[in-house]
Amino acid sequence: MKGMPTLSGRFTRWLALAFTIVLLFASVEQAYASAPAKQKKKKTADTSWVRMHKQFPNTFILSGPRNAKRIALTFDDAPDPRFTPQILDVLASYDVCATFFVVGSRAVKHPALVRRIHREGHVIGNHSYNHAVLSQLNSREFHTQIWRTDAIVSNIIGYHPRFIRPPYGEMRPDQVAWSGKSGYTVVNWDVDSVDWRNNPNSSIVLHNIKKTLQPGSIVLQHAGGGYGQDLSGTIEALPVLITQLRKKGYKFVTLPELLNKSADKTK
Repeated sequence: MKGMPTLSGRFTRWLALAFTIVLLFASVEQAYASAPAKQKKKKTADTSWVRMHKQFPNTFILSGPRNAKRIALTFDDAPDPRFTPQILDVLASYDVCATFFVVGSRAVKHPALVRRIHREGHVIGNHSYNHAVLSQLNSREFHTQIWRTDAIVSNIIGYHPRFIRPPYGEMRPDQVAWSGKSGYTVVNWDVDSVDWRNNPNSSIVLHNIKKTLQPGSIVLQHAGGGYGQDLSGTIEALPVLITQLRKKGYKFVTLPELLNKSADKTK
């Protein structure tokens, strides 16, 4: 335009190069940000679990021995009057004993249901007092979550549960170390039924279990849920799962049987 200064050819080329570099960095950053956060988080969590098992092989457990067709069914978030009795009915009708991880605040409200779980031969574990994310707590808060639930459950059934299942499977290495020194064993899982997500039907629950199940597996399911959660898929899948796996030679055992450890941490 008449009257305006013109840019030199060198400056124009430099400006174009700088603009191209800025666009390149922006596109790389955007591509990384748009990567599925769930996948990145899952990979990190899986790696952390494997690392912690190697660091604490007798305290942080993901599965049992692989040399025999034995698996342990475990149920989190009990007791829940909506779902726990139905699961107990199915297990009783097929003569299967499982392990139930109890939330302390629920146990206080439904002690009769906790007693029923114990009376029918199932093992009870500690699932924190109010389903807290244990890895986010300081030492005092973490200890309180475990000790408070331990006291509640032991007053109901007469023993101190050895097995801890951290909500969401999350626990820091220092918390695992404390658990081992205090006589506890932390038990996560290697098979996730994913019955906690979007109220799946029985076919989906069965598929999720079978795709990773193998001898020695610890199977995560739920016997209690939050508001709006429906565990009908878990309840309806149980008879099919038990029947099919027994035909394949599998035996259902409790965690003490699978891991050769007492259910009572004082023994």
